[in-house]
Amino acid sequence: MPASPAPASRLLYVTDLAYPARGRRYCDEDIQLSAALREDFDVALCHPLDAAALMDGFDALLVRNSGPVLHYQQGYDAFRTRALADGVRVYNPLTGRADMAGKQYLLDLTAEGLPVIPTVDRLEDLPALPATDLYAVKPKAGADSIGLEFVRREDLPAFTTGALLIQPRIDFRYEVSFTYVDDAFQYALYAPDPERRWELVPYEPTEADLAFAHRFIAWNTLSHGIQRVDACRTRDGDLLLVELEDLNPYLSLDRVDAPTRDAFVTALKYSLHGFLESARPA
Repeated sequence: MPASPAPASRLLYVTDLAYPARGRRYCDEDIQLSAALREDFDVALCHPLDAAALMDGFDALLVRNSGPVLHYQQGYDAFRTRALADGVRVYNPLTGRADMAGKQYLLDLTAEGLPVIPTVDRLEDLPALPATDLYAVKPKAGADSIGLEFVRREDLPAFTTGALLIQPRIDFRYEVSFTYVDDAFQYALYAPDPERRWELVPYEPTEADLAFAHRFIAWNTLSHGIQRVDACRTRDGDLLLVELEDLNPYLSLDRVDAPTRDAFVTALKYSLHGFLESARPA
């Protein structure tokens, strides 16, 4: 008698379907992506505030469009603490060094001399930034442009509390995002008009573009996960990192063609299978 097939792994898909994202519809992306994952996994969706109570009944959690955690920081911190203590398998793994851990990495990358928008958090370090009359000031714990302000140099003292980042305002040509699964590039999108940053179209990266993006993927050292490298193209033609999103990057799957979308889903399934397999005891 043939053996019964192994049961599918149980995946808890964490999302806030009602989050009012500007210029995007989180719910559409998550409904469609979770439906595609059901071909390989037993999938249930839950709100991020319910994840801690439900996660014991699943083989892994997939954190997707759960919204900025600063809106539910206490609940997220409790979830993270418990997941780490109990060895719960969370995808992306909770060892990310970038947005998952706050914006400190922008300071670290600046100090390391990597191609990032120069960032400081103390007035005495302003001379390390390019000369400018206008600065971008944002919270270290910020996300989704929440709390971002543009401030003249003479007004900076009122904004330096130690919890804020200071960057020169960059006059850029456009923003571009590179999406990865594990360390494999999937697709790139860009906003030709800086004033309409959510109107994205496909972008064909050069080898130099991919070398730029991969440098940050390698720096983050995540063995599995979805990451998005966001950059801006300066007037001089250089790319500078804006952010490295490694917690719950929006994927803009509605902006790519069907073959690209299908290839992304295939890569994600392969990564999830590998992630679950690597976590099983020998």
